[in-house]
Amino acid sequence: MRILLTGATGFVGRALSLRLQRDGHTVVAWVRDPAAAQQVMGADVVRVAATADDKALDGLMSEVDAVVNLAGEPIVGQRWSPAYKRRLTASRVELTQRLAGSLARVSRDGRPRTLVSASAVGYYGERGDERLGEQSPAGADFLGQLCQAWESATTAARDAGVRTALLRLGVVLGPEGGALAKLLPPFSLGLGGPIGSGRQWMPWIHLVDLVELITTALGDARYAGAINAVAPEPVTNGELARTLGRALGRPAVLPVPSVLLRLALGESAVTLLGSQRVEGRRLAELGFVYRFSTLEAALYEVVGRDRGVRLGPIDTLPDHDYVRRRRPRYLLSQTTYIERPIDEVFRFFSAAENLGAITPPALAAIIRTPLPIALAEGAVIDYTIRLGPVPMPW
Repeated sequence: MRILLTGATGFVGRALSLRLQRDGHTVVAWVRDPAAAQQVMGADVVRVAATADDKALDGLMSEVDAVVNLAGEPIVGQRWSPAYKRRLTASRVELTQRLAGSLARVSRDGRPRTLVSASAVGYYGERGDERLGEQSPAGADFLGQLCQAWESATTAARDAGVRTALLRLGVVLGPEGGALAKLLPPFSLGLGGPIGSGRQWMPWIHLVDLVELITTALGDARYAGAINAVAPEPVTNGELARTLGRALGRPAVLPVPSVLLRLALGESAVTLLGSQRVEGRRLAELGFVYRFSTLEAALYEVVGRDRGVRLGPIDTLPDHDYVRRRRPRYLLSQTTYIERPIDEVFRFFSAAENLGAITPPALAAIIRTPLPIALAEGAVIDYTIRLGPVPMPW
């Protein structure tokens, strides 16, 4: 399939793009800056500027088979000033309305068959210990109303007969981004702990399972309407803190006082202190199979010490002038298994343009050598990476 993807350079979008390419699909990324997107998405992704007018968007829609909409400004960790609330609304509701309108305008024979659009469990608002399923009503707070409007923005597409799956995402756990990116530094130092009382429920899902869910929804006609994209075992924030501490081998007993969060974040503190005991009832009915159904399994996979990396003494050295002049004492190696034919794998890893796609996002790799680059023995690629706030040439 040819799939239009918004939010393609984000935490979930990057992982989904690689998975779709692995499965043989063509990814068309609708991005604000196509040149910058190439640095993080690689050579094989088609990039289209989101600044294109409606006529150009309609033309693009007629050339794709499905749409995945993941776009949206960050909600957590930002104060919700009136101006920022407008940005949240524009990046979710208005953008989704534009996509849905385009889907409706394209002729029935030429339009995509499927729209998978993100929402969030914030739809339910602050609900304490109440068990929540897809039929539970929306919350009355800002986040609940935002998510309700976000989902309603797909109406034009649904009315035009486009199968629409609305995924209400829980907290996404995965390496190199998402919620854990901010939690890992203090927890790794033994300075982590529960947020507020720790009794608030926190629906979550592993990145691998979310990517699997989206790819399944693209091809399975049963996936339509609201679907809670959460793991089958909801946990409290306190349980998350304790489990993450165990996975890291560190204590996790220093709480973050709720009063400090409210002072720092104002209204948006509800994203950390609010409680939603959300259950994935539709996924259970559909028979979706999770790879990580428990929080312990998910966190140990994300932060586990054994990720195929080995450091040990060197038995044999390659015959090369460099190592003869600077004989090393240890060898650092990593093994990664990729379920694709070796010629496809070699083609991907031998394309210099894919360097950014396989570099951890936190390093912000940017290739400085003009593209395209002919990769051969002796070739030199100049790029920059970022270590914390410091950019470095490499």
